[in-house]
Amino acid sequence: MGTHADVRVDASKPAHAATGPVPRRSATLALADGAWRWLVEYPAALLVVAEVVILFTGIVARYALHMPITWTDEASSILFLWLSALGAAVAVHRGEHMRMTALVSKCGPQTRAYLDAVAAGAALLFLVLVLLPAIHFAGKQGAFTTPALELSGSWRAAALPVGVALMFAASALRLAHAANRRVALAALATVALIALAFRTGQPLFADLGKLNLLIFFLGVVVLTVFAGVPIAFAFGLATFGYLALTTRVPLVTMVGRMDEGMSHLVLLAVPLFIFLGLLIEMTGMARRMVGFLANLIGHKRGGLAYVLIGAMYLVSGISGAKAADMAAVAPALFPEMKKRGAKEGDLVALLAATAAQTETIPPSIVLITIGSVTGVSIAALFTGGLLPGALLAVALCLVVWRRYRKEDLAGAAWPGGPAVLRSLQAALPALVLPFLIRFAVVDGVATATEVSTIGIVYALLIALLVQRGCDWSRLVPILVETAALSGAILLIIGTATAMAWCLTRSGFSTDLAALMTGLPGGKLGFLAVSIALFVVLGSVLEGVPAIVLFGPLLFPIAQQAGVNEVHYAMVVILSMGIGLFAPPFGVGYYVASAIGRASPDAGMRAIAGYMLALFIGVLVIAAVPWISTGFLQ
Repeated sequence: MGTHADVRVDASKPAHAATGPVPRRSATLALADGAWRWLVEYPAALLVVAEVVILFTGIVARYALHMPITWTDEASSILFLWLSALGAAVAVHRGEHMRMTALVSKCGPQTRAYLDAVAAGAALLFLVLVLLPAIHFAGKQGAFTTPALELSGSWRAAALPVGVALMFAASALRLAHAANRRVALAALATVALIALAFRTGQPLFADLGKLNLLIFFLGVVVLTVFAGVPIAFAFGLATFGYLALTTRVPLVTMVGRMDEGMSHLVLLAVPLFIFLGLLIEMTGMARRMVGFLANLIGHKRGGLAYVLIGAMYLVSGISGAKAADMAAVAPALFPEMKKRGAKEGDLVALLAATAAQTETIPPSIVLITIGSVTGVSIAALFTGGLLPGALLAVALCLVVWRRYRKEDLAGAAWPGGPAVLRSLQAALPALVLPFLIRFAVVDGVATATEVSTIGIVYALLIALLVQRGCDWSRLVPILVETAALSGAILLIIGTATAMAWCLTRSGFSTDLAALMTGLPGGKLGFLAVSIALFVVLGSVLEGVPAIVLFGPLLFPIAQQAGVNEVHYAMVVILSMGIGLFAPPFGVGYYVASAIGRASPDAGMRAIAGYMLALFIGVLVIAAVPWISTGFLQ
């Protein structure tokens, strides 16, 4: 992937290699890499296959045979945590964990090599610190037994210590590959000295109270992220440091929160939609669909950018996770858009922006969560969410129009009606897929988690029976890539969930609610502060955890201020979307970069205009309640 192009090292050609006989150290590393492939990568790929088979079998048994299988969700949940853990380890080994390299890439070669080694050392430090609590957590889970399969809870929870150990081994291998011994030792010494300084200063933290939140969740996170430490490990170090040095909370609690964040069954849609997106690209369905869309409006300036916006609007909400939505669209459109001259930074920026504006479109897990924790009618939320999403889509289209209004369209003439019809016939199976997925969810054939398996089976059948000529040798690499990308995403979500728990436990959420009850400016003042608040919260929390934490606190305050609850829900969700996908802190932006296979640095400038358009759109939605409530009865 291009996410870390500046630090990627070809494992078959270590940086220290020279002409002549292969050094023993190189031969040992090559042997370790080969063993890694069989011990970790292939099992992770098999787990992806197992999840597809189990979930699709459950759909067939329940919907077609009317003989529900009781253990499918339980088995999927167990395997999902193992997939997350092994996938995260594969991502470490391949150098595909998301990181900010804006500053590191501007340094000289020696400084950059040192900072890269420091980033690897920081990851090693986190993994060393969390390994023992992960082992304790797995041991404690042995007291529980799964209800359907009657398995010990340790079988599931053992995935975390195993994954941590494998990530440690992978980090050590990458450090051995990428740095000479002197640089590696200097970097490890730097990380050790910083950790020792924090440990020595522990008595000082006891007197700082809630200022520790700024030190760890602002200071440590900012410094590590901009130093090039992968995002997941930066979050993990800040959270572990806060718990270990400022509280008496057992450290095993952090592992429990990571387990909760990484194994939520709704998030199983992430690897499955990633696999589906890669599969439709491999089978040629994506190429045929993009060919039709290009024939239809590709001769217009910014035509495929409009298609990206519309496609995200179409598939939004069916998976319960923005990462899964992006994974279903980007692989189908990006290759052709790049061929037509689009820059990878602008593509990632537009992908992130469209993901931010589609969270209110039903069926949406965040809308359902708001209804469940606040008592707001879910039907009303579904009705109220369509127009705000459409308004923001129009806002993004205006930015696309401005940016592409002088695009060179030489050679992009209208191909003619017959050519469009022929490309439509070829693309029809691919164009049916989004409607098939949405129908399966709306009609109750499958849940948002299961529905991607229907798409996977459909794509395989089309490739086998209708559109021949697929390169099946790519299937195993695609499965491995699915596991790696999923692990990178889910580890971020896991460490972010642990961080969110710390913020809640510290009393931050309660203090925040108390502060907002006394805001001046009435309804508009409350909405303005809510927008700012949820933009910030969105940068560190996924939508569901943030709503669970703050929804019950703030929705009653909104009612007291005279804000319609459906209107407030739309403002909150869209504000969180901006925070989640706005760099440099928005986790979703790095997820979009990983899915788009682009460096996060590339889209920093391009996304500013899109985010400004979204922010203005949110202000309009906040100021005009009818946009959210006009179609309510």
